Amino acid sequence: MKRLSAFIAIICLCAGVAMAQFRAAGVAGVNISSLKFNQDLVSSESAVGYHAGILGELMFPGIGFGLDFGLLYNQTGGKVALGDKTVWESYGNERTYLHYIQIPLHLRFKWTRMSGLEDYIAPFVYGGPELNILAAHSKCDAFDYSGAELGVTAGLGFELYRNWQVSGSYTWGMTRAVRTKLLDDFMAGNRQWTVRVAYFFKH
Repeated sequence: MKRLSAFIAIICLCAGVAMAQFRAAGVAGVNISSLKFNQDLVSSESAVGYHAGILGELMFPGIGFGLDFGLLYNQTGGKVALGDKTVWESYGNERTYLHYIQIPLHLRFKWTRMSGLEDYIAPFVYGGPELNILAAHSKCDAFDYSGAELGVTAGLGFELYRNWQVSGSYTWGMTRAVRTKLLDDFMAGNRQWTVRVAYFFKH
């Protein structure tokens, strides 16, 4: 009986995926990011970065739920005043650039039953994990850089004329992005505000 139930569930899932509507988009935007340290030893400030890439959207018709996923280049980082402490006396205000290959996977909900209004404007919300793989970073010998970081994103936006999407989000870095070499337990994760525009190609 359990095997039969599992088989039926798999069939239903496959049928749902087969009926889902997929489309792809080009996406670009700007972000304001900072490095959030686990201890208040030095001051840090936000910095402006940018991102661009491709985004896929898979929506299940009739219920408004779906997924989005993509592959993007994302520049983050922040300004860190290492010169505040004598342990880093050879450093000053360091601008740390982190260049990531970003792979997001979000659950999203879009309001699609608005008596035809959704053809012109449709609000949506989304959230989920993002894997950031470090591709390059600025040179600062005070830091060790993690090869990858995992973040969690929550955002909202609206779709215009079925093709354009404008959205804003906030991302919490859940794992370490950088660590100081002299103090092993002094580390930071990324925090990031993002505004982006996506254009979905007609299908």
